[in-house]
Formats: sequence, C-alpha cells, structure tokens
Amino acid sequence: MKKCYIAMIPARLGSQRIPKKNIRYLNGKPLIMYPIDNCINCGCFESIWINTESRELGKALESDKVLFHERPVELASNTATNRDFTYQFLKVHICDYVIMVNPTSPLLRMETLKAFVEFVDNNDFDTVLSVVSEKTECFYIGEPINFEKKEKINSQFLTPVDKVAWAVTAWKRDRFIEMQENGTNPIFGGKIGLFSIPKDESCDLDTQEDWNIAEGMLVAREKRGSTEAKYMELK
Repeated sequence: MKKCYIAMIPARLGSQRIPKKNIRYLNGKPLIMYPIDNCINCGCFESIWINTESRELGKALESDKVLFHERPVELASNTATNRDFTYQFLKVHICDYVIMVNPTSPLLRMETLKAFVEFVDNNDFDTVLSVVSEKTECFYIGEPINFEKKEKINSQFLTPVDKVAWAVTAWKRDRFIEMQENGTNPIFGGKIGLFSIPKDESCDLDTQEDWNIAEGMLVAREKRGSTEAKYMELK
C-alpha cells in the first residue's frame, strides 16, 4: 500500500538571533521559499504545510500547492520545541509520515530531499534523521570517541561520526503520537534511521555567521555552474 507523506515547514516569525530570518532575503530569495520550492519540485508529498503562528505569513504563502497550518501562539516561543509543535500538528493532520523540511537549511538540494523520502519509503523506521557523516578525529568531554591517541591514522580509515543536521526529518505519525502521550520523547523515538546528506547541504542558520556561510555557498554554486575549474600551470 502506498504510504502518505506530508511535508511540514516550520516557520516561526519571531526568531531572535537572526531577526525575521524566514522572510529575510538570502541570495535574492526569501529564506522560506527554499524549502517550499524543494517540496513542490520533488513531487513526493500528498500536501505541503507551512506551520507558523503568523497569520500574515501563512496567508502570504498559501496557494494551491502550499497550505497554512496556524500554530498556537504558545508554541511559538523561544522555549517551545519541535516536539511540541509537531505533536500539535500531527493531532490535526492524518498521514503515515510527516517530513519536516527546515527553512534554516537552505542549501539542501531537491534531489537530496527526494532521496530522503525514498529512503523512508524503502524502510520501516519510526524516526529518520538527516546527518552529516564526517571522518575526522572527534572528542567528547575531552576523550576521543572514534580514534586512539596512541597513533595517528589517515582520515579515510576513521570510523565516521554522524552529526544530526536537522535539514530534513521524518516521523511516523502514529508512533510519534503514541510516544508523546506516553511521556516518551518522540523526537529520537522508536527505531531510528540515519540518512547522510552532503556536507555542503548541511548549514543550519542560527547566527549571522551561518547566514554568511550559506550565502557564500549559494553564490559559489552559481559560479561553478558556469565556470570550469582552473589550475596553476607547472613548468
């Protein structure tokens, strides 16, 4: 039986570290439009929802392809988590899986989003997290976690460390609701799958520095599309 996937794009208007970031222009395009365009173009979703407390923003983005879910104001504060607003959203909307596509990850490519949904479809996970797999020496509380200090080995031989990117996340609706109502954290709940995304698609916009990096990456993508690589000549 074909599974029903719906996309949820969280878009709280009252961000503080980057004020009103979801409607700020990034490389000539409002930030919120990056996930919207990806969701529309990948063609994987039964419906696409903007989840925001701002009626003005919701109505501005609403169209024949994008729907508006009005988030309760109490779930739009700095202390509200994706656990809270996702549960409220899922109690209203019927689906097999909700796919949260984060507007703070504008570097995510449509092809990666489509591959993510296919990965969810081909498996039976309760939660699927997008991660960046890095083969580099990592410490936790001062101790190495994927290497031994007694020797130095080349990075290609290291066990990769998977860093959660939050660019795109999937939750099985029924399992999420069940765990939430049983007092279990559903964000990392049940059987978890990890989907590795390219490092250059993983930037998460929390600060102005992140914004600068993302903008530079988008400009570089445009330039690479029209410019061949050049190399220094060696005599």
